Amino acid sequence: MAPEIAARLSHRFSLQMQPDGNIAASLGDYSVNLGQFSEAAIDRARHLSTGLPLASFAGKSILAREIDALVHRLARQGLLEYRLSSSRGTQDFVVIEPQVPEYWPRRAKLGSRDTIVLSRFAFLRRRGNELVLESPRAGALFRIGDPAIAATLAALSQPRKIGKLNQKMASSTLHLLELLLDSQILLKLDAKGGDGLRVNEGDGNLVLWDFHDLVFHTRSTEGRQANPVGAAFTYAGVVPPSPAVRPPWAGSKIDLRKFSSAEPNSHFPKLLRERHSTRDFDDKHPVTLGELAQFLDTTARVVSEWKSEPYFEGGSEVTYSTRPYPSAGSAYELELYLTVANCDGLARGLYHYDAGSHALVAISVSPQQLQAHLAAAQFAMDAPGQPQILITIAARFGRVSWKYSSIAYSLILKDVGSLIQTLYLAATDMGLGGCAIGSTNIDLFAKMTELEFHIEGPVGQFALGRGKKPEVQG
Repeated sequence: MAPEIAARLSHRFSLQMQPDGNIAASLGDYSVNLGQFSEAAIDRARHLSTGLPLASFAGKSILAREIDALVHRLARQGLLEYRLSSSRGTQDFVVIEPQVPEYWPRRAKLGSRDTIVLSRFAFLRRRGNELVLESPRAGALFRIGDPAIAATLAALSQPRKIGKLNQKMASSTLHLLELLLDSQILLKLDAKGGDGLRVNEGDGNLVLWDFHDLVFHTRSTEGRQANPVGAAFTYAGVVPPSPAVRPPWAGSKIDLRKFSSAEPNSHFPKLLRERHSTRDFDDKHPVTLGELAQFLDTTARVVSEWKSEPYFEGGSEVTYSTRPYPSAGSAYELELYLTVANCDGLARGLYHYDAGSHALVAISVSPQQLQAHLAAAQFAMDAPGQPQILITIAARFGRVSWKYSSIAYSLILKDVGSLIQTLYLAATDMGLGGCAIGSTNIDLFAKMTELEFHIEGPVGQFALGRGKKPEVQG
């Protein structure tokens, strides 16, 4: 039997067939309507619980087009996985779990003379009782069902020709290798390039990324992974929560309260204590363009620029800037992108803040992308409405990793923390409201800006607006 790829409904969901022909995917109280279909399509759709071969609806018949539409709708909602069957039987040779909504299994053709090698970002790990192969560059992870695959992958730590890899390699293994090549878990080397791709992976911007940094970036944000994000309380039933204040160490204690001044002699301590997160904004009295200009001038504008001598012989001079918040190595890699929903004097849209010129530059995006970006921020804040201005903090990753190895991404996140506190204090001082947001969709941002996620991408968000005043009870 030839190996085949089949689409299968995620085990957490079930399909509900309605008498009027509507189909919905449901999980408990959560339901996704998929549209209305013919009786024949409904009968065929029942096979999605065990697996429907992709080849079975690749034709141009009315039924095939209906099933194709249904399966792609399920895929966009992240409700499908794909099984690759072994040519030896019905066993799940590999199960593919999409990590991005638009993933679709495709095979990049390989010939016997092609040379392939594992990406340096690929890793094989245990997840529960399963073995999974993944990469931060890939749109899917691969759940390995046949232990023999691990030996093949180990051999690909060095470049190998397909023809010499395994003379008795099963056709299902070749199918898998072609799927992995399409997912950039494997690389194909050309005859002239040799193993030169081992460093830059075919993209020069990847040279500056360490393995653990790129994994951390993609697995701690939304958009390129399918794990639950946010307040999932994963371990709530396993261990009790830690106390809000750490229990004191045993030993002698020096009470500092008698040394503290009851009345601070500056406005700053009061500003720090008044700082708080605001999630409810007054859309009848939005932030004005003048206030936004002052806010950005206070927090993020370039104050000065300077140059240093080359760090090594034959190198280039390095340019630096100074801004109102601290930055590791004076890199100032952070960029501000403003998604404006409601600002008096500024049209709704996406803008980049040019910190050098103290100017806003409009970026063309679709209304759907803009709405999705704002809605995600509202959901993440658990807010009653959208932020008036959503500030996405993006990093030019190479600006830091060019100098710092191994600790680059951690330095970027520390810079984000410094900037967010600066934004909070400026908003508080101006009588505005702000709220840091812990998650952002790096894939959506990449589509909006047309920037590759590993070149410049989101590392933080901050909602800005005029907070609603508490209603006075009469």
